[in-house]
Amino acid sequence: MIAKKIEEALNLQIMEEEHASRIYLAMASWCDANAYPGAAAFLYRHTNEEREHAEKILKYVNYRGGHAKLAPLPEVSNKFKSLIEVFEQAMEHEIHITACINKIYELAVKEKDYGTQVFLQWFIKEQEEEEDLFQSILDSYKNMKDCLALFDKSLMDKE
Repeated sequence: MIAKKIEEALNLQIMEEEHASRIYLAMASWCDANAYPGAAAFLYRHTNEEREHAEKILKYVNYRGGHAKLAPLPEVSNKFKSLIEVFEQAMEHEIHITACINKIYELAVKEKDYGTQVFLQWFIKEQEEEEDLFQSILDSYKNMKDCLALFDKSLMDKE
C-alpha cells in the first residue's frame, strides 16, 4: 500500500506532467501559427510524451493501492516573442519538472518506499535526457545564430 504522503506527491506530479503537456501544446500552436513547422511538429510530439508520463504515474498510484486524482491545471501562456523564447521557456520548465521528480524521490527515501524509488528512477533518467535535449536545441540555435551573424557581417564588404 502506498503511503498517503507519496500518493499526494505523485498526484501533484500527475498535474505537473499534464500541465507540461499543455505548455508544449500552446508552444506547438504558436509555432504553427508563426510558420515554424519543424518546431511545431517537435512540440506536438512532446506534448504527447508528457501526457504519457502523467498516465504512467496515474497507473502506478492506482497499482500501489492509492487513488490517482486529477487536479485543475494552471493556465498556460499562448504568447511568445520568438522561437528562442519558446525553447528557453521549455528548458526552464524541464528544470522545474526535474526538481519536482527529485523532491518526490527524496520523500520516497525518507518514507523508505523502495518501490517508488525504483519507479522514479525511470523519470530521473528521462529528465536527464529531456534537459540534455532542450539544451542541445538551445546550443544549436545559438551556433546557427552566430553563423548567420557572421554571414550577415561578411555582406558588408561585398559590392
